[in-house]
Amino acid sequence: MKILVTIKRVVDYNVRVRVKPDGSGVETDGVKMSINPFDEIALEEALRIKERGEAEEVVVVSIGGTEVQQQLRTGLAMGADRAIQVETDQAVQPLTAARTLLKLVEKEAPDIVFLGKQAIDDDCSQTGQMLAALWDRPQATFASRVELADGKATVTREVDAGLEVNEVDLPAVMTSDLRLNEPRFVKLPDIMKAKRKPLDTVPLADLGVDSPPDLVARTYEPPPRRGGGKMVGSVAELVGELKNKGLL
Repeated sequence: MKILVTIKRVVDYNVRVRVKPDGSGVETDGVKMSINPFDEIALEEALRIKERGEAEEVVVVSIGGTEVQQQLRTGLAMGADRAIQVETDQAVQPLTAARTLLKLVEKEAPDIVFLGKQAIDDDCSQTGQMLAALWDRPQATFASRVELADGKATVTREVDAGLEVNEVDLPAVMTSDLRLNEPRFVKLPDIMKAKRKPLDTVPLADLGVDSPPDLVARTYEPPPRRGGGKMVGSVAELVGELKNKGLL
């Protein structure tokens, strides 16, 4: 069994995101960048599946410029066997990402394609679902538990009413939720070993995928600053303040 895991380079979740003064985007110069947290969880689950002897190879994939190699090397240090960079200097939106991954799926023939349920930069939560539709294979999204047996995957997902259990035939697309696992800490010896693992680069143009922008952002602006709070001495005073603000 082969598992293909996609990872995206994003601003680290511990960093406070700042909009550029000209409103043209988010400030990334000098900002710590990391693997999208949900993608890291997906990779950890793929590695655990391999460590249980249920998969032979884990391949990490990222789409972007040379800078994404840093995150791919981190994925290799975590334990992935090899990495693929789809090279492009353009921002890739979900449908283009899904079409790109489909080309790699056709070449690599994985049994599972594992993605994070969403990226923390755009929160689209679309790529996995789009890939499943283009690939014409089952999907199991927002996984909080994954079990494999007899060519099938049993996936537990959290829903408003509790837990939902789905069984899908492999090959399939899966996306990870927050509570699926806790990713491992990367050690220095593993980082050194990762430098010797294969990392292939494929230009996006060579895959025959057009990347027109499906959505064009004209400008960016931070959310309005919240006003200061006010202490009240009683419930009656609280109700009065709410009425004055037109909230009651």
